[in-house]
This record gives sequence, C-alpha cells and structure tokens, in this order.
Amino acid sequence: MNWLSSTKKSDPVNEELLLKRYQETDDLVLLSELFQNHSSMVYYVCLRYLQDAEASKDAVMQIFEELITKVKRQEIKHFGNWLYGLSRNHCLMQLRAGKKMPQVPFEDFVESPDFSHQEDPEGKERKLTALEQCLEKLPERQKQSIQLFFLQEKCYKDIVDHTGFSLNDVKSYIQNGKRNLKICMEKNREE
Repeated sequence: MNWLSSTKKSDPVNEELLLKRYQETDDLVLLSELFQNHSSMVYYVCLRYLQDAEASKDAVMQIFEELITKVKRQEIKHFGNWLYGLSRNHCLMQLRAGKKMPQVPFEDFVESPDFSHQEDPEGKERKLTALEQCLEKLPERQKQSIQLFFLQEKCYKDIVDHTGFSLNDVKSYIQNGKRNLKICMEKNREE
C-alpha cells in the first residue's frame, strides 16, 4: 500500500458509502480504500507527536489495524475528523505508555541527609543494606514494580507487558512503593 503518496481528494458521500459497505461486508479492500484517502494525514499527525519517521510509519499501520474493529463499534459521522482524533489518541497513548520517569540511581531515590554531601563508603553500604531490607518488606506487587523500574530500568509499558498489571496499577505500585521505602528508611535511621 503506497499510502504516503496518496493525493486523492476525499469525497464525504463516497466515504460514507465505503464505510457503510465495510460495516456490512467486512471487506478489507473497502476499508483500505477509505483509509488510503487519509493515510498521509494520519502519518503527519503521528510524526508530529512521535517525532520519529519509522515509529510514525509503524503507528499508521497499527491505526489501520485498529480500524478493522473500531469502525464497526462506533457511530462515525465524519470519517476524516474521527480518524484524526483516533490517530492523535493512539500517539498520545504510545507516548504515555513508553514514557520513563527520569532515572535516578536506586540507592539515591530515598533521600538520606546523613550521606548526601560526603563520601562515606561505610555509610553508603549501610544505606544500601537498609534499602534492600526495606525492599523485602514491601508488598509483592510494589516490590516487583520497583525492582523492574529502578533496577532493571524498564519503562511503564515494559512493566505492564512483563507483569500483566494495568498501567495505572504500575504507576500506583511504584509511587506507593517509593513512599513505603522512604518511611522504612526513615525508621531505620531513627533506630
């Protein structure tokens, strides 16, 4: 499919007929023809959001695959406008899913004023030991998410794929795990 060189002017009436016929017949040729009229727009929307030509081409193909089912489930009045919104949302979801928080060394993400300004190998070793002990006390899902995110430097999407947790759950487990680690570390410092 040579979708980037598509310069064919879309006809709203023809698009409505193609859409209706596809919904009735499941003929991918009809959907492909409908998509072809807007494929350049989809590519440039993806390029604007993803800032990468190859990722944008991949996204265009993924969006076409999404159309196969989504076109049947939704009422679409203006296909071009609807497809623009779908493309934008697809890219935003990709960006959110792949976004990493700025990486901070694992041993430094729990603040420790005792050793932050001086080189103290023994203090650092005690801090790491305490951190490992606190990590073991976390609920299993928090511990797993923290380990994948900080120690293995996985992004949210990779953690979701690896664990089967939802994206919101992963974010929550990391946030709560960090908070629980900080509380545990502060208790250790006081003892």
